[in-house]
Amino acid sequence: MKIYDFKGFPNPARVRIALAEKGLTNRVEFIPVNVPAGEHRLPAFVAKNPSAAVPVLELDDGTMISECTAITEYLDHLDGAPTLTGSSPKQRAVIHMMQRRAEAELMDAVATYFHHATPGLGAKIELYQNREWGEKSRDRALAGMAYFDRLLGSQPYLAGDEFSMADITAFVGLGFADFAKIAIPADLANLHAWRARIAVRPGVTAS
Repeated sequence: MKIYDFKGFPNPARVRIALAEKGLTNRVEFIPVNVPAGEHRLPAFVAKNPSAAVPVLELDDGTMISECTAITEYLDHLDGAPTLTGSSPKQRAVIHMMQRRAEAELMDAVATYFHHATPGLGAKIELYQNREWGEKSRDRALAGMAYFDRLLGSQPYLAGDEFSMADITAFVGLGFADFAKIAIPADLANLHAWRARIAVRPGVTAS
């Protein structure tokens, strides 16, 4: 398998953590795509992913899988023992629900703020910016942090009792927030404690 990504960027980090959690990192060849230089917009890469975004998983038969959720779903079922996307119908549904919330209310909100209300990746990459939308997205990210803090007051992980891809997305989202200078409010004690626990997981430190 091959992974086309740019190491250190948020979405590639999500897949790298999933690979490490599953013990699959050594089964993947990483192909760097220089996003700041615009390589993701070149025809050769767009042919792999029309959305012109990393990461992309290429299977040995040539199949291209983009979108972090889809890539994680595939990886999680390679060994027949899902641990990141759930095993029972209820668990799978709850994980996917919380995964989407972690994306929409944190990861995507931070990304919109970064790309629209800051210089982002520079004028050659940020071809359109709407500062007002970016600032509103910052407020949405802070509201998302408060929501997850309340949730973590009654359960250890975002989707319940077990670590899942929703936790990966939220953890990386908080790292992106750090980079974008959106600080986690100090009074969100549950979120801070959860983040500290996730940070020392072997799969996270190895990625």
